[in-house]
Amino acid sequence: MSQVKQSRTNKVWWVWVVAGVGAAVFALAGTLLVGLLARTLPGAGFVSTVNYLLALDGNATWYVTRSAGVIAYLLLWFSTAWGLAVTSKVFDRVLHRAYTFDFHEYLSLLAIGFLVLHMVVLSGDQFMPYSIAQILVPFLSPYRPLWVGIGVIAFYLIVLVSVTFYLRRRIGMRTFRVIHLASFVAYLGATLHGLFSGTDSPLLATQLMYAGTFLVIVFLTSYWLLARRVKGVVKAGWASPR
Repeated sequence: MSQVKQSRTNKVWWVWVVAGVGAAVFALAGTLLVGLLARTLPGAGFVSTVNYLLALDGNATWYVTRSAGVIAYLLLWFSTAWGLAVTSKVFDRVLHRAYTFDFHEYLSLLAIGFLVLHMVVLSGDQFMPYSIAQILVPFLSPYRPLWVGIGVIAFYLIVLVSVTFYLRRRIGMRTFRVIHLASFVAYLGATLHGLFSGTDSPLLATQLMYAGTFLVIVFLTSYWLLARRVKGVVKAGWASPR
């Protein structure tokens, strides 16, 4: 019976893998396609409108690194939001906890993949190529070193949190949960990095994205804290003498 359950879990996990990779590749390809269309379709009005929304006026590597950065941020946000929902037991009535936990883990790994792409492509950018040290060491960036450095630290925190998925049995669930709190710091660092070092930050679409995703995290965090408080009050009530 356990083998059948494990087989189903693996099957569902692979469905999430295919769906996640497909969606991410589609988003990346879509951004590049819009850039090409904006540069080839006639009509200055259309081009200027698209450029106003997405700032499609750079080279190919610039499109890739921007797209990878935005996708990585959205995946990190989705992973953080999903983790809060799982911890708050929002999905327990509709999905088995093993599925929701595995999906949370996969989102983190997918975010790391696009972060690596975002960082690697920067080394080949024609306008401002980065060295390996400037990419991996915080605050060495020639461009807005503080906010880029915060982004590098956020990357390392994401990697740390993701590694603990595979060390739960060795470090224990208590330590796992404590380290997992670093995901909040990582998300906040990624948000600050995107807002203050991203060239797309002045765009209305980008500002709406950051505002909307941040408000979702604030809501889910408040819900999680409230649920913990209610649970603590209930336990205290049961433990008190009658």
